[in-house]
Amino acid sequence: MAEQPGFVLHSYPYRETSLIIDVLTRDYGRIALVAKGAKRPHSALRGVLQTFQPLSLAWLGKGELRTLTRAEWVGGLRPLEGDALLCGFYLNELLVKFCARDDPHDRLFQHYLTTLHHLAHGEPAGVILRAFERVLLRETGYAVAFDRCTQTRGKVAPERRYVFHPEWGVRPARGDEPADWPVISGQTLLDMEQDDYSRAQTVQQSKLLMRFLLNHHLGGVPLNTRQILLDLQKL
Repeated sequence: MAEQPGFVLHSYPYRETSLIIDVLTRDYGRIALVAKGAKRPHSALRGVLQTFQPLSLAWLGKGELRTLTRAEWVGGLRPLEGDALLCGFYLNELLVKFCARDDPHDRLFQHYLTTLHHLAHGEPAGVILRAFERVLLRETGYAVAFDRCTQTRGKVAPERRYVFHPEWGVRPARGDEPADWPVISGQTLLDMEQDDYSRAQTVQQSKLLMRFLLNHHLGGVPLNTRQILLDLQKL
C-alpha cells in the first residue's frame, strides 16, 4: 500500500499491546487500522498516532480491519489547545458519525485540514464550526442550499422569516411548524450561503439551525463533545 495522508480520529485498545485507530485518509475515506504493538512503551508508533496531526500512513489488507505498516508525522500544523482542542474532538466525532467507511471525500478531507489550521490559529470557533458543518452535510449527501425556497425556487428575501424542512429545504415560516423547528431570518440564510458571519444575528441563528439539522440527520443520537461545548457556551 502506497503512503497516504491521513489523520487519527479515534483510537481504542486492541488486545494487550495494540490499538485500533479510526483514521480519515484523503483517497480512501475513513478506515480502521490495527496498530500492532502501539501500546508498548518503546513502540515507534506510540508518540506518532496523535489526533489533529497530519500523518503519512501505509497499511496492508482489504477487509474492514487493515493492518498499519507505517506511520510518520508530517508536521505543518500547530497543536490544538484549550477550546480549540475541544472543537477538534467535536469535528472528529462528526466525521465518525457521518462518514461511512471506505467512502472517500477529498474535499471534506481538505476542509478538515483547513479547519484545524484555523482553530489552531485562534480564529472564532463558532464561525469555523458552522462552515465545517455545512461542508460535512454537503459532502456526505445532505445537500444544504440556503438562498432559495425549495418548492418555488424563488430567492430568499432578507426581510422574511423562514424555516428549514430537514428533508425538503427552505420554506417561508407559516406558524404551524413543529415547536423544535428554528425560525430563521432570510438575511441569516443568505449570509450562511456566503459563509458570512459578520452579523451577530447570523451567528446565533446559524448555530440553532445547524444544531437542528445535524440532530435530525443523526436520528436524535446526541454528540458527546457537543454537550461539553454547549456547557461551556462555545458551540
